[in-house]
Amino acid sequence: MSDQLSQWGITTPIVLAPMAGGPTTTDLCLAVAKAGGLPFIASGYLSVDALRQKVEEVSSLIDGHPYGINLFVPDVTESAVDEEQYRAYRDRMLGSVDIDPEKLPEEPVWTDDFYNEKIEVALESGASFVSFVFGYPSTEDIQRIQAAGKSVVLYATSRPGVDAVGASGADVIGIQGVSAGGHRATVSGFDDESEDEAVDLVTYAASVTDKPIVAGGGVSCSTDVAALLGAGATAVQVGTLFLLAEEAGTKPTHCRAIEELRDRDTTLTTAFTGKPARAIENQFIRENNDDAPLQYPALHYLTAGMRSEAAVADDAEHLHLWAGTGFVDARRASAAEILDGLLP
Repeated sequence: MSDQLSQWGITTPIVLAPMAGGPTTTDLCLAVAKAGGLPFIASGYLSVDALRQKVEEVSSLIDGHPYGINLFVPDVTESAVDEEQYRAYRDRMLGSVDIDPEKLPEEPVWTDDFYNEKIEVALESGASFVSFVFGYPSTEDIQRIQAAGKSVVLYATSRPGVDAVGASGADVIGIQGVSAGGHRATVSGFDDESEDEAVDLVTYAASVTDKPIVAGGGVSCSTDVAALLGAGATAVQVGTLFLLAEEAGTKPTHCRAIEELRDRDTTLTTAFTGKPARAIENQFIRENNDDAPLQYPALHYLTAGMRSEAAVADDAEHLHLWAGTGFVDARRASAAEILDGLLP
């Protein structure tokens, strides 16, 4: 075990990716912790009370083992939505999806996901790490978190992003390669539009900074983990493989798609949320990806009703099937078994 892992209080170099929207349950966090890994609570889309409750549950059950909390950083520029584009996309959905118009907001919805309130929850928690995606917190917030005895993790999806995180006050560099499932952690104004794999970004990061590196993206087996560690990563972040874990809260329709749609590719799409995210290709992506405006979180809320109905109806063609390129290797098992299979 590396000295850094020992300092972090974990015994295996596996980090549970914060998967918002349900998959990251208290039980999954606990199982990963018991197996020696580092779990992250996903705060995205939770109310402040729901986040506080989850943090309290994890803290009470995890018995002192380290864990992290992930926060979405709001981009105030995203609140200025081109309403004509938004309504055109809404009309397009009404013409192609069998859904009650009442479930598609007529006006764009924007929220900061209770950012400031969630920072306070993180500060009051027993978390050892606080990570941020979609943007960088203020210097003041970074310093407040560090003063509370917690390490700050900032993410990059490109070499310029690595440079920016390395020059920031962050304690840990998070690397997300282009093969990662779900939303890209790209930070506007810092990351460029390159599509580098995680190994290449880790190699670059290790050459320009001595900060610890947590990296992931398309991880499907122990060989992938070994490659990232060999390139200079301190630990490897894994999400997609844990979607089928017994302890995960992944929607049944999503689980079935991961198991049954293995003849399909994954693709980066903006169709569901207005922000690039990797998912298994389906009908909604094929019909709408070229016309989806970059309007997050407005499109997230616009398609939310459709996605909820699809999940209940077992309709994989209209559900956001987030998955990394390694999803074909996901299998139903306990989190401990999945984690053990990832160890080099």
